[in-house]
Amino acid sequence: GALLMLTALSLPLMRAPDRPVESLVQQYALPPSDFLPLPGGQLVHVRDEGPRADPVPIVLIHGTSASLHTWDGWTRALQGQRRVIRLDLPGFGLTGPYTGKNAGRAYHASEDARFTLQVLDAMGVQRFVAGGNSLGGEVAWRLAALAPQRVERLILVDAAGYRFEPASVPLGWRLARVPVASRLFEMFLPRPMIVSGLVDVYGDPKRITDELVTRYYDLTLREGNRRALAERLRQTDRGRDEAQIATLKLPTLILWGGRDRLIDPAFAQRFEKDIAGSQRVMFEALGHVPHEEDAAASVAPVRRFLGLSEQSLDAADGSRPHTPAARR
Repeated sequence: GALLMLTALSLPLMRAPDRPVESLVQQYALPPSDFLPLPGGQLVHVRDEGPRADPVPIVLIHGTSASLHTWDGWTRALQGQRRVIRLDLPGFGLTGPYTGKNAGRAYHASEDARFTLQVLDAMGVQRFVAGGNSLGGEVAWRLAALAPQRVERLILVDAAGYRFEPASVPLGWRLARVPVASRLFEMFLPRPMIVSGLVDVYGDPKRITDELVTRYYDLTLREGNRRALAERLRQTDRGRDEAQIATLKLPTLILWGGRDRLIDPAFAQRFEKDIAGSQRVMFEALGHVPHEEDAAASVAPVRRFLGLSEQSLDAADGSRPHTPAARR
């Protein structure tokens, strides 16, 4: 009875209604952020940084429940020599759910790839390097399969694509997949749930800061994002089109955290085996989001892969120690 009473009293404190995108813009869409209009009425949150004369920009795509901010460290390290384009996928960040004529469109990686091509078409970008983490990694290799003439190189960071069963799934994702629980998920969002989700994907939880938790929390509350996440998770079909991976024939860099509990590090070897000529780099002390957890360490092999001149990587993340990469 005491437990029920405490639960009843705490529910109002956990209530977290959706936030209109306008209330988040001042904090999360300052310059160089822009909102790009697409045909059909969809606005896409994008950032386009670095030399515009770069003929083959780097396009970075985030994973589930993340946003373009996950690439902040890599962008700082690359934008001095390369043009870097980032976007919030539909249902995430400040882009939010499909709207206008796009309403009802499936939240699936194959659609995300087509959506990304629409964004790049609107920006006038033809050739590019595709890079992505987790869901974004699947979107990246799907871009290479969908438009091979446009993707020059591929960077996969703990990428999805094969059929797998995760060893550890963030609590919020588990709730969002259950119809009744997903309705509660849209009404209540305890901040500790966000912390728990980050602990699941970080190799070292000590790297999780209050600022990081606040950003994930705020952007999850963006109007429509929680409902879109529930739809996406219910539509998930792991391994769909995985046979396409072995058809890829382009220079590919595979990066993986050795402590990834969401997508087993063994899949890094499978990508390496299926994509002829690819190269793999493991970060034994990092988790599912090595680019975010230690940007300076994880971007170093990217710079070599792209043939960029050596320079200090402190711009990527000077406040955190570098984690040695074990090359294999």
